[in-house]
Order: sequence, then C-alpha cells, then structure tokens
Amino acid sequence: MFVRLLPFLTALYLILLHSSAKAGFLLAEDSMIAPPKVPAEFRGAWIATVANINWPSAPGLSTEVQQQEAIRLLDFLKEHHFNAVIFQVRPQADALYESKLEPWSYFLTGKQGRAPKPYYDPLTFWIEAAHARGLELHVWLNPYRAHHTSGGKVTETSVVKQLPWLVKRLREGFWWFDPSKKGTQDHAAAVVMDIVNRYDIDGVHFDDYFYPYPAYNRNEDFPDGDSWAAYVNGGGTLTRNDWRRDGVNKFIERIYKDIKSIKPYVKFGVSPFGIWRPGYPSSVQGFDQYEKLYADARLWLNKGWLDYMAPQLYWPINKIGQSFPVLLGWWAEENSMRRHLWPGINVGMDSSAKNVNEIMAQIMIARGMLPESKGVLHWSISSVTRNPNMAKALIDGPYKAQALVPATRWLDSIPPAEPLVLTAPEESLMQVSWSHPNEKDVAHWVLYYQHGQNWQYKILGSSEHSYTLNTLEGDSKLINIAVTAVDRCGNESEMQTRQATARSSVD
Repeated sequence: MFVRLLPFLTALYLILLHSSAKAGFLLAEDSMIAPPKVPAEFRGAWIATVANINWPSAPGLSTEVQQQEAIRLLDFLKEHHFNAVIFQVRPQADALYESKLEPWSYFLTGKQGRAPKPYYDPLTFWIEAAHARGLELHVWLNPYRAHHTSGGKVTETSVVKQLPWLVKRLREGFWWFDPSKKGTQDHAAAVVMDIVNRYDIDGVHFDDYFYPYPAYNRNEDFPDGDSWAAYVNGGGTLTRNDWRRDGVNKFIERIYKDIKSIKPYVKFGVSPFGIWRPGYPSSVQGFDQYEKLYADARLWLNKGWLDYMAPQLYWPINKIGQSFPVLLGWWAEENSMRRHLWPGINVGMDSSAKNVNEIMAQIMIARGMLPESKGVLHWSISSVTRNPNMAKALIDGPYKAQALVPATRWLDSIPPAEPLVLTAPEESLMQVSWSHPNEKDVAHWVLYYQHGQNWQYKILGSSEHSYTLNTLEGDSKLINIAVTAVDRCGNESEMQTRQATARSSVD
C-alpha cells in the first residue's frame, strides 16, 4: 500500500515545497518565519522654487552650486526615508527645464529667458537623481499664475508679453491667466503634456492657486469682464461664479484625461486649500475656496479626476474651527472613488517639543484614519531640513523604516514578473545581484534578507542591481535572500526565497 502511495506523496511534497518557497517560506527548521510585509505610506515633501523658497537658494547660482544644493536635499529625503518629491517646475508660467513654450525661470538664472550656464536641464537632473535614490518625482505646476511679484522684471520672453490677450494684471502686481479663456486652458494643457511626453516623471501636481486669492487684487473682483460679457452674449446661462467654476472643472478633467491618454501610470494630484467650504463639516470655519478661488475640489475628488488629493490641512489637532482630524475625516467621507488622500501638513518652523509632537501626532492620526492608503505631504522640505528636532523625531519614530508608495491599482493592478537573482559568497560577505526580463516595468526593487530569525528589507532604486550583505549579523547567520520588483503603480512582484548558501536564480 505504502509503495503504491509513494509517487503521490512525493509529488505532494514537491508541490508543498514549491508553494511554500513562492510564499516566502522554507521548510528548514531555522527559517519558518515569513519575510516582513513592507509598509506602504506616501512620504512626500514639497520643494518650492518660487521666490527661491527651497531651491535654488538664490537666483543666478552656478550650475555646480545648484546641483550640489539639489543633491543635499535629495540625500536628506533618502536618509530620512521619504519616498516622493513634489518639485515646482513652473512657478510663474516659466520653466525650470528646457521648454519651447515658456521662458527659463528667473528664479533659476536671475533673468527670465536666460538658460543655465554651463548648460544643463534641471528637471532631467532632478528626475535622475531622485530615481537613483528610490524617490518618486512629481512635477508641480501653477496652472494660472503668469508672473509673481518676486519674479523679477517682466521680460519680452514672458507670457505677459507673448500672450497678452490671456492675462490680467492684479492690483498687487501679480499677472494672472484668465482661467475662463479657452486659450488659457489650451496653453496650460500644452505645457503639462510637453513635460509628460518628454520627461520620465511619476506625477503631475497642482497646488491651491486657481483663481487668485482676493488679497492679490486688493479684495476686488477678478477682472474678467470681457470674458464674462462674451459668455453672456453667446447665450450662456450659468451664474458668474458657476461659470468660473465650470471652466476650472473642465480644465481639471481635461488634464487628467490627457495625461492618461499618453502615460497612464503618471499620477495626477491636486493640493487644494484645506477647507472646501465653511460649515463642511458643521464645526469648520474659515476661507471659502469654492466661492473665492472657484475651486470645487470636492467635485474633482468625487468624479475621480485625480489620483491623489492632498488638502492643505495646516492647522493643529485641537484648533476647533479648523481641526486637522475633523477636516481629514470630512475629506475621507467625500472620497467615494477611493482615491489616495494624503493631507498636506505644516504647523510652522518651531523646533519645540510641542510642535514636533504635533506633527508626529498628525502623521499617526492620518495612518489611523486612512489605513488603506497612508501618507502625508510636508510643507515644505525646509520645515524638516532646517528643523533638526523634527528630522530626528521622524527618523526615530514614524519614518524609522522605509516604505513604498501605496499602489495605485485603478491605473494598473498587474504586478511585474519576478526578478532573476544571483548570489555569490565572498568570505564574510554575500554579493546579491539581480536583473529583470522587462526593466522598463520596474520602478523599485525590494531586497529581503534573513539573519537567524530576523528578516529585514531595503527598498532600492530601479538603477541599482546589486547589494552586498554581511553573512553574519552578531551571532546570526545570513540564511535567506529574496528580491522583488515594484512597478510604477506600486504593484510588487512575487518573491521566491533562496538560501544564502546557494548560487541560483529565481525561477
């Protein structure tokens, strides 16, 4: 009887062995512990170029100094386990990249229209340097601001001179595109799609500037009388406020669809003012973006015209009229399409324990309230880089371990193939290398390794293809190794754990 069952039992054993290996388990007595599940949490920081807030530190710096400053910021983010950069490339209808549509930025070279010297493309540099450090890079554009008061003189290369029929001068000295004009929408869309087509970006990001804040025009109405009259004379029936909102709504929808038509994996995100309207929810008081900026951010979220929303919740937890968790809870309830909701946080540059604890608490509250897609954005990177107490609290606390950006499965839910892994022992070291049948489908690698009963992991950039491990960690031997591939939408491949003593490739 046993002899007749032997082939069946052997086959069953091999099936179980293969299944357990694919799941990350091995049948050896000392390696029955599963590898850890890598946490998923968006950890982003805005890097503002307008008025040289974050980078470069001043207009007109040399190429070498600009690049050194950029590397310091990116190294800081990597070392403190951030995973995304929101980099401002269009602060005032100008460009921190090579563009045929708009001039080089004043904030880069000190003169609008002047290229960096020696020449380089800052956006290409930032993308490559960010990706090499395992960081996503989202380009941040201001869709309607045509000239900022800190942006130097309006030169002949400025859109103010080149497209005068599209812009309006505000009483505080700003120039602003008229959002209702088709030409404005066509130009802004062309700028966005030029970047999407030519650069290896991970996301496109708009902030809270749609129609300008009232103070920019000394609380007078936006000067779009000619556009409004043309609309009414053409038979338009909307109220003036609804007409303004309708133009912005159509633009947001257009940008989302245009991006997806070219590169579906490129995420589109918006960071609106944190209050949709006073009274939503009932305890909330404050600025009305719906009526003043003509931004119906709730509609965009409910329509799914974005992949993530980052409402700017720049208030403390216990501020009654603008409470951080109360507002976050309201946005979460509105998120019917289950898009990513990653609040923007900032309570100032104060390095006191009170302020540091406030930020740590907000991160933990966001984790608890949004367990399916955790994450926050820090305004701005200087609130961490220039605040050693804050930086230490992050890396010692909520950011102690690396995290992947949460998966965006409505864009792509198919994980990449498994990597091919080779191991080569060298005295007290183990050299691990890997490759992939489709490198274009890989944004990150995750290297898992087990010393004794303890599993650890490292998230690496797509350009990295090897890593050296110690075969001993204290008294614990290196037992198992695995590598997975993660694609642009956050899908992680299957792993197949290998014994550290074997020179082999993943099937």
